[in-house]
Order: sequence, then structure tokens, then C-alpha cells
Amino acid sequence: MKNYWDNRFAQEGMIWGETPSRTAVHALELFKARGLRSVLVPGSGYGRNTKLFSSAGMAVTGVEISEVAYRQALEFDPATHHVLGSALEMPVDGPFDAIYCFNVLHLFRKADRRLFVGQCADRLVEGGLAFFTVFSEKEASFGRGNEVEENTFESKPGRPVHYFTEADLRAELSTFNVIETGLAEDPEDHGAEGPHVHVVRYAIGVLE
Repeated sequence: MKNYWDNRFAQEGMIWGETPSRTAVHALELFKARGLRSVLVPGSGYGRNTKLFSSAGMAVTGVEISEVAYRQALEFDPATHHVLGSALEMPVDGPFDAIYCFNVLHLFRKADRRLFVGQCADRLVEGGLAFFTVFSEKEASFGRGNEVEENTFESKPGRPVHYFTEADLRAELSTFNVIETGLAEDPEDHGAEGPHVHVVRYAIGVLE
């Protein structure tokens, strides 16, 4: 996976532009309403989402596996503490008030998804908030490519993607008390794909 993302960031730069995801805006509103001050962002890329939180005065830590994206992030969002490493190993201690995880969980196979969710829970304070977004089964790419596990397809070599139903996502996040789920349209415009809209599923959970 590291090679895939290093190559992609090297070739495409700031792939998704500088504007944060709409789901990050939603997450920030929730974090502020609850008075949360520190946030961990696994799979933080070049910082387009971390910058939203750091600009709002939150103490932000991003973990990114791609050295190319990590170096981009150091320049794009210097207010965030960027850490180079795998989200599966999560080389930070915490604890954090919140986690915002954008489109990372769906990149793992079943065993690694369980490991990753556990790593996130271990770094939250009691009562902390976790906000996950994933590809839904309503994505246009659902079913494309080689099916490597149930509802997990490798439409691009080296990048398997799991497509979540609501029940599937709730089950995956059983460590948390899930207080909200939903679908969100996330527009993007990059590379050969041009303008398109992802239909992502999100879930918000409290660690109790």
C-alpha cells in the first residue's frame, strides 16, 4: 500500500485539491460543539483535512504512510504534528479527544480493519468521539475489479476497497457506541477521472 500511495502522490501532487471534505466540516462542527480540543487524523495525506482542524485552533496529529504526502503536509499544514508511519501501527500515544478518519478504513481487508479500529479506540479518551467515513455500496465503482473478499474489490492494482452497507459499518465499529450514521456526497475533480461525486457513508461513535 505504501508504494501505491507514494507513486500516486508523486505523480498527482495534491490529488484532491486544498478544500477539505464536507465530512470534515461536519466533524469540526461536532468537535467544537462538544468542546473537544485534540484530534488524531489517521491517513492524513498531504493535510487538506488536518488543516481545517488546525486552523480552528485544535491540537492536531496526522499519521501518514506515504513519505511523499508527509513531506507535502509539512509545508501545507505546518500547524499540525505530522507523523510518518502506518495507521495499522499508529505510532502515536495520545490519548486524543477525537479521531477523524477519512476514507481509510475501507482500504484494509477484514483482519486489518479490526486491528485498525482497535488502534483508534486505544488512542481515544473515555467519552471521546470517532468520526469515520468509508466508501458505500452506492459508489459507482462498487463491484469493479477482482473481488478479494466479500464486498472488497481491487479496481486499481494494489488498492483493495471494501464497500460498506450501514449494517456492515455498524458491525465494524462495535467497539464504539454509534450515535449517528449517514450518507454524504463528496465531490472531487482530479486526474483522468475528472469531476465526479463519491457517495461516502459515515458513522460517529463514542468510546464508552
